[in-house]
Amino acid sequence: MTADTEHKALFLGAGAEMQCGIGHFTRLLCDAVEKLHPGRCTTLTLTRSEGSVAEIWRAVGAAHSVVCNLPIVAWKRVILRPLLALLIARLRRRRVVLIQHEWASLHWLRQLTYLPALLLADTIVMFSPLVRGELASHPLLGWTASKCVLAPLPPNIDAPSDIIDSPLREQLATARKNGRLVLGYFGSIYPGKQPTALLDIAADLWDRGKKPLTVYIGSFIRALDNVEQDFYGRVNELGLTDDVIVSGYIASDAEVFGLFGEVDAFCYPLDEGLTARRSSILTCVQSGRPVIVTGPANADEFDHHPRLKALIDRGAIGLVPRGSPPQAYADRIIAALESPPAPVPFDFDGWWQDVARAIDSEL
Repeated sequence: MTADTEHKALFLGAGAEMQCGIGHFTRLLCDAVEKLHPGRCTTLTLTRSEGSVAEIWRAVGAAHSVVCNLPIVAWKRVILRPLLALLIARLRRRRVVLIQHEWASLHWLRQLTYLPALLLADTIVMFSPLVRGELASHPLLGWTASKCVLAPLPPNIDAPSDIIDSPLREQLATARKNGRLVLGYFGSIYPGKQPTALLDIAADLWDRGKKPLTVYIGSFIRALDNVEQDFYGRVNELGLTDDVIVSGYIASDAEVFGLFGEVDAFCYPLDEGLTARRSSILTCVQSGRPVIVTGPANADEFDHHPRLKALIDRGAIGLVPRGSPPQAYADRIIAALESPPAPVPFDFDGWWQDVARAIDSEL
């Protein structure tokens, strides 16, 4: 290994195709590590048409370590190339750092595609002790949890200085002027985040005369589950057909935060409880609106993440005990609106410096 490659880190990405949250995280992480050590990071684009075996071989050979944040892009589009890059890295005796955001909540077919990466990795970076425990309990792969280290997860999106208006924002603003409570949810819509559980809370708020309009700022994940059909089926059962909005994918951060400004409170009733890997919840906190979430399953969930603990301690994130009925969430939402948390500046760069230092120590 030459002096030029001694400290180089190769980040695997998908170029212009990286429009998902995982792809955005990879770009921000590479930038944050680069700020710590200018000239340390390089990138390799892997798509269905880019990233030949020869290109991967050369790029890996020019680096000391390879960083793979799975899935680098929508998992059904690019599966083999990242795994090939990790295999070549091991063959060339380069360090392999795998970033793994979740486990038990993944569909079993997706878990199957991740299996080679877990085996090839020298270090597995996770953001939640609960997720690490899920991997540790796997009957075949549990031993790979011994390679895990924890890092503090930052939000993917920085609140912009200016916002963009949109027809949906105007619709939400009109609803609020008419005395309706706008209940928000931000991020991808999939079973692991229990999106239909929020509908039961909205129904309870209707029974109390709060007239909630529930807005899902995000889109459904295309998977093998009938997520979208099941969601709208539950909407119809509860009689909320005219009181639920799904925005679909929004590319502009300024438009997202424009919508945030018309949300009264965000709510996430999570079966697993709040974990330190929920970046979308951290994004919502930046809006200054109350964020109500199910409490964590384990008391040590945030011990490695002091910034997240501070948000909970000052009430920016309000916790509801696991197993609570919809009425308990409704109670907490109403209480938070009557006594909202005091606004505090959000140090976005500081959050990213924290995770960059954690990853950098593994390179």
